Amino acid sequence: MAGEHRTNLLGPEPTRLPAETEVYRGLALGESAEELVADYPASSLLWAILADEAWAKGRTVESYAYARVGYHRGLDALRKSGWRGAGPVPWEHEPNRGFLRSLHALGRAASAIGEPGEPERIDEFLAGADPTAKAAIEALGAEA
Repeated sequence: MAGEHRTNLLGPEPTRLPAETEVYRGLALGESAEELVADYPASSLLWAILADEAWAKGRTVESYAYARVGYHRGLDALRKSGWRGAGPVPWEHEPNRGFLRSLHALGRAASAIGEPGEPERIDEFLAGADPTAKAAIEALGAEA
């Protein structure tokens, strides 16, 4: 029923990161991710945006580095939110998208630089976090 909490009998409950209100506000006001990241370095969303911007300009190694930072900042945030190394991280929950985008960007750049095994591990991680995330992220890229 709507609004009723259900226990997931098949595994851990989905992890939902807290909203990054100030980051969203800054982006909505036209501030760049590069400007905002100095004030909000823990934001996976900002690092994901920087990774995507670098990727779009053909700066693969920079994209990889930005994505790696966003991924690690996201792991920190997930752990603070009760994540124990496995379980759903739903794309539908907007605050999770920065981490998922960073993860996707990391896999893309790792593949481009030929890092052995990393793209496959990341694809598995992303699919385990949310099987719909990869298509949703790729759709975002098509809109840009």
